[in-house]
Amino acid sequence: MNTSSAYKRIVIRNIVEEAQNVKSFQLEYADGSPLKYEPGQFITFIFPRNGQDEGDRRSYSFSTTPGIDATPAITIKRIENGEYSRWFIDNAKPGNTLLTIGTSGHFTLPENLQEYKKLIFFAAGSGITPIYSLLKHVLVTYPHLPVVLIYSGRQADDTVFYEELTQLQKQYSDQLTIEYLFSTSRNLSRARLGKLLLEALLKQYSGTDHRNTLFYLCGPYEYMRMATIVLQTEGVPADNIRKENFATRRPVQKNEPPDKNKHAVELRLNGNVYSFETEFPETILQHAKKLNIPIPYSCESGQCGTCAASCIKGKVWMWNNEVLVDSEVEKGRTLTCTGYPVGGDVILEIK
Repeated sequence: MNTSSAYKRIVIRNIVEEAQNVKSFQLEYADGSPLKYEPGQFITFIFPRNGQDEGDRRSYSFSTTPGIDATPAITIKRIENGEYSRWFIDNAKPGNTLLTIGTSGHFTLPENLQEYKKLIFFAAGSGITPIYSLLKHVLVTYPHLPVVLIYSGRQADDTVFYEELTQLQKQYSDQLTIEYLFSTSRNLSRARLGKLLLEALLKQYSGTDHRNTLFYLCGPYEYMRMATIVLQTEGVPADNIRKENFATRRPVQKNEPPDKNKHAVELRLNGNVYSFETEFPETILQHAKKLNIPIPYSCESGQCGTCAASCIKGKVWMWNNEVLVDSEVEKGRTLTCTGYPVGGDVILEIK
């Protein structure tokens, strides 16, 4: 099977320089069909190597918001050792065409958002990208929901979307509060987000009962790890913390499934049904790739959620999950990239 049939062609229509080494790329499908996405999601590109369909995969978050911004756009920061971020910043031109598996991601707003009384966003550096998309949607769609943005950067001059955020703060002054933490600040107590400052900000903006506050985090790995630990230590329920990981670190599999036997997998995908058997050490995704099944995926390590499926029969054990919250797992959501069928055969559905 030629898996390239599962890909679509994307055209870069315009490029906007946001800050030094940061640009936004306006996109549209080459065939003119609408590019659909939700606030907070990302798009995954395929970069073929040596004529092979598989190639490398990279995902970039949308900074635009459906229904607010006319043209979908991703915002990318140049990473010194990042092969494809360097290409986007240094070489990409309007008219360039890319291959994509489409949009995905779980860094989105819950259906029951009206049940929460406050939203607090934590962003560091280019981690502002999906949060900026979410922020605009909330301000327009939920005018009575208080929003706090705690944004860490180096200084105002090279802070992505600084002018736009300042304008939003003026426009929605009764709803939006922004705390900028600049590492070049002379006030060292508010230069970087650390444990003590986070505890103080949490008390200031969320009080002591955090059950009705929803938290979104996006930034470097150590930043996210620290913030998650502090929030949970201070009593924030795990399901109230949503994370988007931009880190390139790949966790090492340390645990093994309780059941290493061979089990059958029925995979329902795009109106097709695929059946195969797999067993440890091959995950469901790894075996599906061997069979050229066009299953969507990106990170292959339980960090992005592109490969998420609904388990409608049986049980899947995951060696890593940094995306799905407990309530989603309880409803049968699982990751095929780190998942093994355990205790019997499974039926999975990917929509």
